Amino acid sequence: MAFARFRALAVALVLGTLVAGCGVNTIPTLDEQVKGQWSEVQNQYQRRAELIPNLVETVKGFAAQERETLTAVVEARAKATQVTVNVDQLSDPEALKRFQEAQGQLSGALGRLLAVSENYPELKSNQNFLALQSQLEGTENRIAVARRDYIQAVQTYNTEVRTFPGLIWAWIYGAQPKATFETSAANQTAPEVKF
Repeated sequence: MAFARFRALAVALVLGTLVAGCGVNTIPTLDEQVKGQWSEVQNQYQRRAELIPNLVETVKGFAAQERETLTAVVEARAKATQVTVNVDQLSDPEALKRFQEAQGQLSGALGRLLAVSENYPELKSNQNFLALQSQLEGTENRIAVARRDYIQAVQTYNTEVRTFPGLIWAWIYGAQPKATFETSAANQTAPEVKF
C-alpha cells in the first residue's frame, strides 16, 4: 500500500514537472528576442550617426553662416553616441530614458539642419545633399521600425514574466520586466503649420 502511494506521488511529481516544464525555455527565448531587437535599434541609430558627418560637411559648403546649427548637430551626435544602453540595462527604465533623450536631441538638431536647406536653393539641388537626405529619411524610418519591433518583443517578454506559469519561471530565473520606449511630451503635441 505504501509503495502504491509512493508510486502515485512519484508519477504525480513527474507529470507535474513535465506540465510545468512546458514553458521552461520561453523566458530565455523571449529574452534573446528582446536583446536581438535592441541590437537592431542600436544598429539603426549607429547608421544615422555615421551619416551625419557627411551631411554636415555637405551643408557646411553651402551654408557657412549656419555654424550654430551645424555645431548643435555635431554636439548632439557626440552626446547621442556617448549615451549607450547595453542589454544588461534593458530592465532599467532610467537608462533607456537617458538614451532616448539623447537620441531625441539629435533628431531635433537634424530637423533644424534639414530646415536650413530651405534657405539655400543650390543646396536643395545638390545631388550629395539629396542622397544624404534620402538616406537619413530612410534611416529614420528604419529606426521607427526597429523601435516598434523592440517594443513588441518587450511586450511579449513582459507579458510572459508577469503571467502564469511564466511568472514562476521568471521568479526561478530572477527575470525582471524590460523597459520600453516612451514618447516625449513634445511628440504628443501636433506641429503648428502656418501658410
